[in-house]
Amino acid sequence: MGIINVTPDSFSGDGLLDSGAEQELGARVVAQALRMAAEGADILDVGGESTRPGSVPVSSEEELGRVIPAIRAIRAACALPISVDTSKATVARQALAAGANLVNDVWGLRLDPAMAGLVAEAGVPVVLMHNRSRPKDAEQRERLGSRYVGVAYGDLVTDIATELSAQVATALAAGIAPEQIILDPGIGFGKTVEQNLQLVRRLGELRALGYPLLIGPSRKSFIGYTLDVPPGQRVEGTLAAIGVAMCQQAAQIVRVHDVGPTVRFVRMMEAILKA
Repeated sequence: MGIINVTPDSFSGDGLLDSGAEQELGARVVAQALRMAAEGADILDVGGESTRPGSVPVSSEEELGRVIPAIRAIRAACALPISVDTSKATVARQALAAGANLVNDVWGLRLDPAMAGLVAEAGVPVVLMHNRSRPKDAEQRERLGSRYVGVAYGDLVTDIATELSAQVATALAAGIAPEQIILDPGIGFGKTVEQNLQLVRRLGELRALGYPLLIGPSRKSFIGYTLDVPPGQRVEGTLAAIGVAMCQQAAQIVRVHDVGPTVRFVRMMEAILKA
């Protein structure tokens, strides 16, 4: 899953609203989508609201103004499935009408009460992410970016599994088919550096939930703080996290900024693991 951020404030420095005049945005979006498709992406994930620690929420109108033109432009130029990264039902509804194929909700149906019903009505896949993010727990450093501190869990993976199970129950109660559910353990969302490292090491335990797993370690701050590198130098750390997950058979989808290196890495890992 290749990440297309139609934002001015992405933590990873790849927000397309940062990189030139707004009237040229459509061309930049399409160019990035086609490049990711050529590099081997299977899904394109389009988001119009930053979810980095401490980010400022945007209105539905502003988010729609970013993602709907982007989705329409990508759909006209590329046949890959498109995911809309949003927690707002109004945005998801219009994104699906514009050509998106699935919903990636970082709040796992918990932020907007209308989201579960919309997904059920549309009959599309949905990614339910674990998320304990709270602004008061975010700490900012200029070079390394934001991270969460002081977040308490009992047993980290047990707590994540319990909370994801509750989100699945909400989805099923709304009429979302089990085969349409994908789970994301929420690497980087409401977890400290040490908790993120532990989560990656223990991802295999979440297989017991019985749903496909999506992981998103790409350029996350736990890599930056571990290796002391800024977002643009985190591809090796990202691949290390993906490799550990693959060894546990705990990543059916990987959401990344750097599609080309990740595709090559994943193909090599698959060849080794299947040999």
